[in-house]
Amino acid sequence: MKIILKKYFLLIALFILVSCVDQNLSNKPAETPKENQSTQDNNSESSENVQKPMPKDPEYYSATISAIGDILAHGPVYKDASIGNNQYDFTDMFTQVKPYIEKADITVANSESIIGGQKLGLSSYPQFNSPYELADILKDVGVDVVNMANNHTLDRGEQAILNATNYWKKLGVEYVGAAASVEESQQIKTLTVNNITFSFLGYTYGTNGLKVPEGKEYLVSYIDEEKMVEDIQKAKEISDIVVLNLHIGDEYSRTQNEYQEKIAQLAADNGAHIIFAHHPHVLQPVKWYTGVDGNQAFVIHSLGNFLSSQDELYRQIGALIEVEVDKTITYDSDGQANTLVEVKNPKILPTYVKFTDRKDFKVLPMYQLTNEYLPNAATIYNEIKEHMSQFDPNLQFIESKPELQEPS
Repeated sequence: MKIILKKYFLLIALFILVSCVDQNLSNKPAETPKENQSTQDNNSESSENVQKPMPKDPEYYSATISAIGDILAHGPVYKDASIGNNQYDFTDMFTQVKPYIEKADITVANSESIIGGQKLGLSSYPQFNSPYELADILKDVGVDVVNMANNHTLDRGEQAILNATNYWKKLGVEYVGAAASVEESQQIKTLTVNNITFSFLGYTYGTNGLKVPEGKEYLVSYIDEEKMVEDIQKAKEISDIVVLNLHIGDEYSRTQNEYQEKIAQLAADNGAHIIFAHHPHVLQPVKWYTGVDGNQAFVIHSLGNFLSSQDELYRQIGALIEVEVDKTITYDSDGQANTLVEVKNPKILPTYVKFTDRKDFKVLPMYQLTNEYLPNAATIYNEIKEHMSQFDPNLQFIESKPELQEPS
């Protein structure tokens, strides 16, 4: 009996022992396989070591743009250019200033006397029409864009405008301020140089009381503040730099009026970068305008006469203005681009139209003038420098001939 009881208690003890061991095993957490553990560790280290790609290097671009004032071919001017058989050659008039005009990447001119060609009959003040050769010389000296919006645009009617626009197209010179169709009038004209896109707009205060034919309002672009703002906004969408050509101001006044300043400020507030203005036939100062967003707009309020036969001192003085444009593109770590454009370093070349007895017309750099060509030349030149820089003491004056560019 004792043997049986011993066996019975031994079985019970063995059962209890096995149960305890089983419970301990079931409560013990499962070990992670060494291979899996190693993989997890490597993944953790890899995620910690992953870095975003380095941002792209910044990109830098630059270009220069210049402008000249009124090209106004009075009768004495085109008669002096006559070579017979109703043909004309204006080359000698521009020889001394050609190196300065062609230096910039883009040059703009105010084509004041409409270039309707010989078949319409050439004419002078008060209703101008100029020969095609005047366009030829502008192309030859390096003009890339002409403004056609001025008070003489309608002098010889619709046909003169169509002749002029067709001829500018033939020459490959862009034009603004006039159009041959509704569709063209709605276009924003652009030129791209060195990866910088410039857009061009042109407007005039009026056309000497002459009206466009009914239904053909597209022929001339007038200063309409609402329309101008719309055009600037459209231009900003497709270009880096917005350039306005404004025919505005009081004739023969050497200072800008309140309306000129109002329109310049409006343009700056809406993002225009450069304003080339004309109509007074004399030089008016340069000035920087600050827009509502803190942006800067460069303005020359009047470029004066670049070529004409007007014979009072200040009406014989014009200018070439030149500015630099820089474009910088930077990239963040996600590859997103940020573009900054800057207009800077304005330079000016005052010019003088020399002629004798309404003949031998030549446009000369003022800094080269001697008393033989203009009495008290140095004194007058210094006065012009003070006048033009009164709102911008950092305005530079071009007083050396451009170096010849090596052909690319």
